[in-house]
Amino acid sequence: MEEILADVVSVLVTIVEACGAAVIITGAVWAFVRFLHVGLRRRTSAAFVPVRLTLGRFLALGLEFQLASDVLRTAVAPSFEELGQLAAVAAIRTALNYFLSKEIAEERRQVAEDEAGGRPDVTDADHRGRTA
Repeated sequence: MEEILADVVSVLVTIVEACGAAVIITGAVWAFVRFLHVGLRRRTSAAFVPVRLTLGRFLALGLEFQLASDVLRTAVAPSFEELGQLAAVAAIRTALNYFLSKEIAEERRQVAEDEAGGRPDVTDADHRGRTA
């Protein structure tokens, strides 16, 4: 019975890891397309902030999926060695996620300040419909 459970969990781990990878890849592709779009319109560097924020959200979500797969991997009769590895991986991924979340929050705060202060995120030429 434990062997069947281990096989099922192994399949689930693969699925959850694939979901995490898909989230990260989707976010990277989306961010790259948006980066090109913003870059071709010759907007200011502030225009790239929303692209970075969204990519950061995708990365954070992808890391959560990867952490979930690590937890699943040790769900069936884990050894102390496996638990130690999980603790190390979880600590690294949690730290990455923490600092990524802090960066996202800081970027959001800056965007909110820029919007409240009335600072445009496009150049005057772009605002009038011309490129610089």
